[in-house]
Amino acid sequence: MAKPLTVIDKIWNSHAILEREDGDTLLWLDRHYVHEGSNHGFGQVAARKATVARPDLTFGIADHYVPTRGREHGAANAEIRHMIELLSTNTSQHGVNLFGLDDPRQGIVHVTMPEQGLTLPGLMIVCGDSHTSTHGALGAYAFGIGASEVAHVLMTQTIWQKRPKLMRIRIDGRLGPAINAKDLALTLIARIGTGGATGHAIEYAGEAIRNLTVEGRLTLCNLSIEAGSRLAIIAPDEKTIGYLRGRSYAPEGAQFDRAAEQWLALKTDPAAVFDREVVVNAREIEPSATWGISPEQALPINARLPDPDRVPDENRAQAIRAALDYMDLKPGMAMNEIPIDRIFIGSCTNSRIEDLRAAAAVLAGRHAAIPGLVSPGSMLVKVQAEQEGLNRIFTQSGLEWSDSGCSMCVGMNGDIVAPGERCASTANRNFKGRQGPGARTHLVSPAMAAAAALTGRLTDVRPLLEGRAP
Repeated sequence: MAKPLTVIDKIWNSHAILEREDGDTLLWLDRHYVHEGSNHGFGQVAARKATVARPDLTFGIADHYVPTRGREHGAANAEIRHMIELLSTNTSQHGVNLFGLDDPRQGIVHVTMPEQGLTLPGLMIVCGDSHTSTHGALGAYAFGIGASEVAHVLMTQTIWQKRPKLMRIRIDGRLGPAINAKDLALTLIARIGTGGATGHAIEYAGEAIRNLTVEGRLTLCNLSIEAGSRLAIIAPDEKTIGYLRGRSYAPEGAQFDRAAEQWLALKTDPAAVFDREVVVNAREIEPSATWGISPEQALPINARLPDPDRVPDENRAQAIRAALDYMDLKPGMAMNEIPIDRIFIGSCTNSRIEDLRAAAAVLAGRHAAIPGLVSPGSMLVKVQAEQEGLNRIFTQSGLEWSDSGCSMCVGMNGDIVAPGERCASTANRNFKGRQGPGARTHLVSPAMAAAAALTGRLTDVRPLLEGRAP
């Protein structure tokens, strides 16, 4: 009898070309996504006088460096302008399809590629960006790679990898009202730690996962890398099929129906064994936010900050002290008393139409107490949001509505948080200076960011949603 396999094993095995004695496997890749950060890889290709092996399977997008405000005037910064133009040159020279700055489909790579139907179940996908794990939400085996690996993939459409260990995270039960994938992800990372999944590929399962929308699943898989995992995946189901049907690059007609049958069959065998299993009760998840300088330093909104003097593990106590010092917070302070100077809604984690609707539901008819920026995940998301009138809700509340790009998540494109300012951000990392030198970041969901905008502090969004349509 054949050995029971996980969905992760099945995709790996179908892409394995050969295995070396040291255990590394050469894998065939179905998609390679490139952006401005991939220019170094193109440079290595040029230095070797080589060509891109499969330009038809390589797709470029301008996202990290693109300006999200004043785009009609181009990039004001010469370095930023150079990075964008160099990507255009590199992709053009090699016949790679580019969703560039002037393309109506432009957006963040981890938003646009699923949106276009380029990310499909069963595919093996890489990109020079750690949050490539996002695409696992659609049943793809997707992971981030380094600059030298980008060059190797460009020239060979293959990559050497060591088979990861397997972890299954099962979320039993249903999430409570106003609890979403961001709250779930922050809770998981806080529980298992930023190294809790190191060396593992995660499969998410359980009732709460099945009940998540595809956009919620994209958020969850996006943040899985912050727990140390190589990638994360959710087996395809009818929601996956519904999301992909009619997408530009997805199969059409009878071909789609045949593909859908194969996708739905792509699941973990009942007797398959994982190296580690984690089970969480969905009813234990609360609206959450980070308080420190690591995604694992997160707590429910109604909790209090830890006191390092009461932590017996000295290494952990020192980490808490360092975080409190940088964030200018006091031990024992209530989470919902932490003041916020501005908010940011955007990034590859939380900038899809569902995210914008969630924030707008909180803000409608109300006025923000602090400034904020809302950056949609793609220009198509922007168009849809404007058709639904969400942009008017944001601007009438006092927030700024911008074009699409990585924006304030990375602080490399002109959108930054001022030194010493505290930002409630829907992004994925709260490292020191992530949103700008000296910036202090609190990771939250879009609804929680909207709540902070209204009150000027971290705030439980649930009372603000009472009596409002979900």
